[in-house]
Amino acid sequence: MTDLVQVSTATETREQAVQLAQSVVRQHLAAGAQIIGPVTSVFWHAGEFGTGEEWHLLMKTRADRYPALEAHLLEHHPWDSPEVSAVPIVNGSEKCLSWVATNTAPE
Repeated sequence: MTDLVQVSTATETREQAVQLAQSVVRQHLAAGAQIIGPVTSVFWHAGEFGTGEEWHLLMKTRADRYPALEAHLLEHHPWDSPEVSAVPIVNGSEKCLSWVATNTAPE
């Protein structure tokens, strides 16, 4: 089985999250994306402590597609320096994992 990852980022609005999700799935950079929110974030940014409401975006892809997915997110994200991170998917149902691998295979 191909190595897979779950990638996450966050946006300020639901609409921004939907736009990013649609763009990465259309380009087969992610097999699918879920938008969760609103969530409350507590953080340090630019030397200041803050809290805010965000929309969390989770995407599944092949590990070898991560660099292209990250580049796309950084280019199209509304924030100058968004968090983009990935964690390995170590287990899952065979059909689901196969679906992710198939739908994110490079052309």
